[in-house]
Amino acid sequence: MKFEILDAQMRALETQGELRLARDGLWIARLDGRGFTRLTKELLTLEKPFDARFHDAMSTTLAHLFRCGFTLRLGYSQSDEISLLFEPNGVPFERKTRKILSVLAGEASACFSLALGTLGAFDCRLSHVLDENGAIDYFRWRQADAARNALSAHCYWILRRQGHSPKAATKQLDGLSLAQKRTFLSENDVDFEALPRWQTRGFAARYETFEKEATDRKSGASVRARRKRLVLERELPSGDEFGAWLREILGEREA
Repeated sequence: MKFEILDAQMRALETQGELRLARDGLWIARLDGRGFTRLTKELLTLEKPFDARFHDAMSTTLAHLFRCGFTLRLGYSQSDEISLLFEPNGVPFERKTRKILSVLAGEASACFSLALGTLGAFDCRLSHVLDENGAIDYFRWRQADAARNALSAHCYWILRRQGHSPKAATKQLDGLSLAQKRTFLSENDVDFEALPRWQTRGFAARYETFEKEATDRKSGASVRARRKRLVLERELPSGDEFGAWLREILGEREA
């Protein structure tokens, strides 16, 4: 069989069931650390419940994903996950699902592994929302999850430091409300609201527009030029204020 014929047959197999993202609404990709429980608890020696070196690796990875071929309006990270909101017309690879998922997971895994100095892999999934309101609901959901996780993690590690086994600490926290967990922290001299916000609220990445001095190429005159730069927002508001912040950010279009 000629190579050209065999090549065409095999490539057809690769694209069977090929899916493409719909053009209506907005798309969000969420990357999650694969096997990170073992990575953080068994393979690495990290500060508990949150480690600055791990956070720095996640920050580096989030920033990298804005610079590897995707046109993104907003990124958000908490714990071992990253969520990315695509610009409506910024979805690459002819909107092919398998390419988007595989490239994002590969880029995140490679960058994170280099930043942390050990192997760390991510998987990736896609969510479809109808409009900016849906995107706001999505990111508020992820931030609420960040707060719940941070609250439970700080309670758990207080119990562990008090000598409780992993099983006993987990059992003691089972069934406690969020208010009860906050009370438990206060009783142990931990002010949840005073903790670093990247722990309790997550952090975000976005492009901002700024002006700088430049020279007009034709006239040589000094002018003010508009440029974009990536910024990491580590002091996010929460609740309704976070919703208002998101509405302002998502109302901006790509320059």
